[in-house]
Amino acid sequence: MELEQLALAVHNGKAKDVEALVKAGLEEGRSAQELLDGGLLVGMSAIGEKFKANEVFVPEVLIAARALNKGTALLKQKLVEEGVEPIGKVVLGTVQGDLHDIGKNLVKMMLEGAGFSVVDLGVDVGPKKFVEAVREHQPQIVAMSALLTTTMGNQRLVVDALREAGLRDQVKIMVGGAPVTQSFSDEIGADGYTPDAASAADLAKTFVA
Repeated sequence: MELEQLALAVHNGKAKDVEALVKAGLEEGRSAQELLDGGLLVGMSAIGEKFKANEVFVPEVLIAARALNKGTALLKQKLVEEGVEPIGKVVLGTVQGDLHDIGKNLVKMMLEGAGFSVVDLGVDVGPKKFVEAVREHQPQIVAMSALLTTTMGNQRLVVDALREAGLRDQVKIMVGGAPVTQSFSDEIGADGYTPDAASAADLAKTFVA
């Protein structure tokens, strides 16, 4: 089993092939870390780069992510046994009043594909819930999505709530969503903005480097 085959199977969204190749790799004695880093994540990273360049679109990313998840599910226990740690932890959610989740879910997939552990709070998440999640999970990063101009202001409320709770300096705050801009990110005191999911994963990596 070649790692390039595994990467290509993820890239092409071939979930059954991914499962078969991961099982074959484990039977050959490859480590879970090697299969993850050299196969699964390489394939997901490649599809992420194409997504950034508008060479593929949301459906292809979702299919690749599904294939990736099939592979990581098989490796999960092995990774624990090998003591493999995620590169960082992210608390993620769509802000209060907003029920959109496709963008958030794409960001989650890209973050997980980059090696992060993600705590997904879902949609319509208020400032208090973000604060509680930061206290409980101790992430390095808080990532917020807003798809409506009427809800993007609620990202500011989360930043303010984390500041009031004395937690602001413990985390990097990332914001995104259709109406959100770099200038809005700067205005509300966030640490970073990205226009798409693949770029979000790249930015997150710089925060834990």
